[in-house]
Amino acid sequence: QVQLVESGGGLVQPGGSLRLSCAASGTIFSIYDMNWYRQAPGKQRELVASITAAGSTNYYTDSVKGRFTISRDNTKNTMYLQMNSLKPEDTAVYYCNAAVRMTPYPPTRAYYWGQGTQVTVSS
Repeated sequence: QVQLVESGGGLVQPGGSLRLSCAASGTIFSIYDMNWYRQAPGKQRELVASITAAGSTNYYTDSVKGRFTISRDNTKNTMYLQMNSLKPEDTAVYYCNAAVRMTPYPPTRAYYWGQGTQVTVSS
């Protein structure tokens, strides 16, 4: 099986910064695209940022462009989200999501989710 564990959430004042991490472990042959989602109270879960296996950033939602940076370290099977200039509207539970191939054959992949980490932006 595959486990994704997020860390780095917490309470921060508006304008502050946080760095989230998502570590993948278990039976892993390869990790493809990795994603950060968030879900605020009473709202649907939304995709925040995505990154490909090679590390090319391919998506940010408009509301975080210029403030958030997604990255990954394939040697550690870990993805990061650097969040700067945080705003109260960034308050949400942040989830990581990854497409993982467990074995060389068959070359199938499945998406896995972490348990989420709370980010609260408040003065």
